[in-house]
Amino acid sequence: MLWIKAFHIIFMVTWFAGLFYLPRLFVYHSQTDVNPESSRRFAIMEKRLFAITTVGAALTIFFGLWLLIGWFWPPPFWLEIKLGLVLGLIAYHILLGYLVTDLRTKPTRRSPTFYRILNEIPTFFLIAIVLLAVLRPAL
Repeated sequence: MLWIKAFHIIFMVTWFAGLFYLPRLFVYHSQTDVNPESSRRFAIMEKRLFAITTVGAALTIFFGLWLLIGWFWPPPFWLEIKLGLVLGLIAYHILLGYLVTDLRTKPTRRSPTFYRILNEIPTFFLIAIVLLAVLRPAL
């Protein structure tokens, strides 16, 4: 079971790396309206990074579900909260996928400030999920 947990953590790091860097690319992309070549280059980078991030997400979820097989039901409340946060993270991931497509067609639709704020969201998820998983508070 430790191998499964290790792979779960490895792919979680991969997933979060993409979630942290993709909105940063959006900031740069949203500032390239005068240079179509730069805009095209950012679109390619975003598409590829989103694909890698999606693989990381899928494998994180796969190994996480595998770890859940060993739990006795009902799960503790901290785990229910953690799973709820993971669902929120999946929704955030889907939003980033939408924005990858949206930036290809209209790079200046949203301001760089919007993407900078968006870039802070995974920090909340990371801190909350790790604290719940490590501390396992009796809520």
